[in-house]
Amino acid sequence: MRKIIHFVHTSLDGFIEGPDGAFDWPVMSPELSAYGSQLNEGTDTFLYGRVVWEMMSGFWPQAESMSDHPHDLAFAPIWRETAKLVVSTTLEKAGWNTTVIDSAEALADLKQQPGGNLLLTGGAALATSVEQLGLLDERHIVVHPVVLGGGKRLFPEGLPRRTATLVESRPLDDRVVLLRHALV
Repeated sequence: MRKIIHFVHTSLDGFIEGPDGAFDWPVMSPELSAYGSQLNEGTDTFLYGRVVWEMMSGFWPQAESMSDHPHDLAFAPIWRETAKLVVSTTLEKAGWNTTVIDSAEALADLKQQPGGNLLLTGGAALATSVEQLGLLDERHIVVHPVVLGGGKRLFPEGLPRRTATLVESRPLDDRVVLLRHALV
């Protein structure tokens, strides 16, 4: 069975976006980039909500003309070639090898099909929906050494209690900490 893995960057104070949607604070260092590449090797579909999809599709198709960072140069062709799935009730179609579905419930059937993992990148709302449906298998949380003081929280208030099992924790590049949990 395929897994749905949530890979997300967070600040020390638990935000995945700063005030006004700021996302200029994650630093893709060599070890963190290598970890992301390792995750991509077992993945055959990137999974997004509409908001994250719009951010990703606004950058990765032309990343090489906008950045010379080694991570960006290595990941851009992978992003363009990998199948993508967007869960949205407002987006009707999307380019770049992307399928749009209107509910997270449809992911249950996809998990049963043969293939690689589905990598859900960013996005608290979709990750919360997938988790509440019992479809989320792992969280890979990268904690960055920054306090944002506000913005969008990784875990919205009011979620029911849920237990996770720590599978791995380690520093990457002596800068960030990776926390990998299996959901039980």
